[in-house]
Amino acid sequence: MPRPFVILFGLAACLACHAAPVTEALQRPALAVREPGRAVLLAAAQAGERIVAVGERGVIALSDDRGAHWRQAPSPVSVTLTMVRFADAKNGVAVGHGGTVLSSTDGGARWTLRLDGRRAAQMAAAAARTADEQREAERLVADGPDKPFLDVLIWDAQRWLVVGAYGLAFRTDDAGATWTPWMARLPNPKALHWYVARRAGETLLLAGEEGLLARSDDSGASFRPLASPYKGSWFAGELLADGAMLLAGLRGNVWRSADGGMQWAQINSPVPASVNAIAVPADGRPLLATQAGVVLRLQGDTLVPLNAAAPLPMPAALLAGPDGAVLSFGIAGALPLATAAAKSETTR
Repeated sequence: MPRPFVILFGLAACLACHAAPVTEALQRPALAVREPGRAVLLAAAQAGERIVAVGERGVIALSDDRGAHWRQAPSPVSVTLTMVRFADAKNGVAVGHGGTVLSSTDGGARWTLRLDGRRAAQMAAAAARTADEQREAERLVADGPDKPFLDVLIWDAQRWLVVGAYGLAFRTDDAGATWTPWMARLPNPKALHWYVARRAGETLLLAGEEGLLARSDDSGASFRPLASPYKGSWFAGELLADGAMLLAGLRGNVWRSADGGMQWAQINSPVPASVNAIAVPADGRPLLATQAGVVLRLQGDTLVPLNAAAPLPMPAALLAGPDGAVLSFGIAGALPLATAAAKSETTR
């Protein structure tokens, strides 16, 4: 039986994935929606002063006023998009179901398809060198474009690494014109799902299913596996400014390492629900969004609930703006954290 690869956004993303054959969705532009800011949105990024959010059925939403108003950008696909990141105010990458990779060079206004699951499988087959690699590539080709990318690292406008379900990993150094399969160079012999990819300078952190962890200190030239303090799945992670690594995932597990992953300390959570996302505001105190809708702030070694009386509806992502404001993204679209909490209080 195939392992589930859709995490916190579970049902919403899964329904989008199976609403029509993936091959058709890869060829069909996203439909226009009346209120893109209220669509199911699963990830967001800052592109200069603009916020770019992506989500279900290929929806891409843009805001130029810190989330007060949203408009939809055309998308060449109608598969669910799971992550978006920008290298600068103009150059960004979005990834999602069907092995989709989109790129923009104008701050998210227009998007071009750079990779899909069919091409990815063919490239994996062409690059296979061992019998095991060949068998895995043949399975990818036979399955078709049914596997999502779940995260992306961006060095600059040209260099990206996309990772996802069943160990998928592809690197480009020319803005998606050509790709190199990276599955064989990552320490993932069981082809587990990669959920998390983070970069700080030359340091890369990859995390995923069943406690899967890998680190690179030379910008991806080499990776080493890390012993995980928890054998459940990691859904969120960050490389903090002080050099520490912060990981979170199933059942409210939150762990921190100050020595590159040699030793870990658990941070007890007051909310025993999976952590779906982490954002780090300008004050440096990480915020963690739980599947229960409670956002936690890390203060020293303590997680403090910010909205326990007014939980958000299944948040999938958090975005901390340069002004200190925090937006939540999920099944209810884009919601300012403070506004959402206040609104809930007035209706109690």
